[in-house]
Amino acid sequence: MEINPDKLKGCLLGLAIGDAMGLAVDAKTLDEIYLDYGPAGLLGYDLANGVAEISSHTQIAAFSCNGLLLSLARGQNTYLASVTHALKEWAHAQHLPGDPKKRNCWLCHVPQMRSRKCMDARTLDALTRDILGTPENPANQSAGPGTLPAAVPVGLIFRPERMEFSELGKLGAQIVALTHGDPLAVLSGAVVAYAIAGMVHAPDAALEENLSNAVQAMQTQYAATFPQAEALSQALTRALSLGSEPQESHSAIMEQLGCSTCAEILAGAFYAISASGGDFDTAMIISVNHSGKSAAVGALTGALLGAAQGEATLPEFYLESLPSAGIFRQLAADLHACSPGQLRNRLFDHDFDRKYIQGLPVDSTGWEEA
Repeated sequence: MEINPDKLKGCLLGLAIGDAMGLAVDAKTLDEIYLDYGPAGLLGYDLANGVAEISSHTQIAAFSCNGLLLSLARGQNTYLASVTHALKEWAHAQHLPGDPKKRNCWLCHVPQMRSRKCMDARTLDALTRDILGTPENPANQSAGPGTLPAAVPVGLIFRPERMEFSELGKLGAQIVALTHGDPLAVLSGAVVAYAIAGMVHAPDAALEENLSNAVQAMQTQYAATFPQAEALSQALTRALSLGSEPQESHSAIMEQLGCSTCAEILAGAFYAISASGGDFDTAMIISVNHSGKSAAVGALTGALLGAAQGEATLPEFYLESLPSAGIFRQLAADLHACSPGQLRNRLFDHDFDRKYIQGLPVDSTGWEEA
């Protein structure tokens, strides 16, 4: 089945949009949001010098893409090792943001991908260690959302001829487990990978159906080894159910969901998608107006809806203030170029070779136009 490249772009751009919108209120309580923005809360970007800034959530998703592309472009089935290496390079760039040394990830040369915004100390600490966590041997019991966005690109690279369906959930869980060992966080990574793949590969299915299928796939895969799979399944199913019911206040429901841990953030994204009826702008507003981690919820909500609907449905006013949009269009185009049967056409492409064989950036003028 041919994958629609517009969906790949929509996913990564939607993630960046939600992250950028939520970043403005990420450290605020709901009362503080109302005080600063009025009784309706934040209704769009709060621009800094006319620019929508992204945080570590988008950076981590982008470096995960870069890592997967390193593996795909070099013909190596080393997805986890490549993503691990890419995330370590991101962490190094956070500690030494001006370091110009040779890197394998071309994103290290892009200033937007090195800026320190919405940092998760646990993620940075874990990525500097020699031994990282696995689902079976967790490095810690942290439940935060640090590397949850890194599971998003896993869903984008899935092809039946490339990997077994169960490998999709396994890789999503493994990537989150690198830095966060709470079982609910690890299992949330599997759900994200399954959900993104479902949005891309089942375009005719209803949004709620795709999300429910992802939850069921996670539970089927992990119920025997993780008793927490049932609790996560119930929480996410409840979020979808709440979204289908009329509510006086979406923010009150988001406050109930918590939106601070991986599982709660994923539940918040599920609720925002369901309650919005799939309208991107409405979903963004719901996803960020609460006391939890607004940037993370916005990022996951935007990624899921963008994957389902494609770039063409994203409101233009979100994209015109997002200076990093060209980077995500490039990453999406490169992911599409690595589809089975198409990669050989890019092996002698100069820019593709520079990025994924040499680890060098392309002409920076292309970052805005790709």
